[in-house]
Amino acid sequence: MPRQLGELEDAVMTRVWQWNRPVTVREVLEDLQQERSIAYTTVMTVMDNLHQKGWVRREVEGRAYRYTAVSTRAAYSAALMNEAWAQSDNPAAALVAFFGMMSAEQREALDDAVRIVQRDTPNPPEALSAPTAEGDADTAGPER
Repeated sequence: MPRQLGELEDAVMTRVWQWNRPVTVREVLEDLQQERSIAYTTVMTVMDNLHQKGWVRREVEGRAYRYTAVSTRAAYSAALMNEAWAQSDNPAAALVAFFGMMSAEQREALDDAVRIVQRDTPNPPEALSAPTAEGDADTAGPER
């Protein structure tokens, strides 16, 4: 499980994820400087640390490195949520509380995600409660 990124690490990774292409320290520096005063060596150190931690891979191009994200922001977020949920002494209650904090848009995205997982999972749980030949429709899972 990845540990949560620090504030500057997150600012750097946000750019790497958004740009979705190999980036240089200079490119990240110039973009960060639009928001804050920061030195080239600071950005270089953060990007080297992210490489050492396995967040980015790098390849030499000329006299500089080009950095590429190893995974997506969605995968990072999912890993953080999974770790937090796994640490709960009552995972069901944690999920209920989490769902209660969601906006209508987030709940809709959750519904969409559940449909995708159910569609892509062989033998989803609803298949176990499919209607019998007599047509016990009340025990069937949602229609697809």
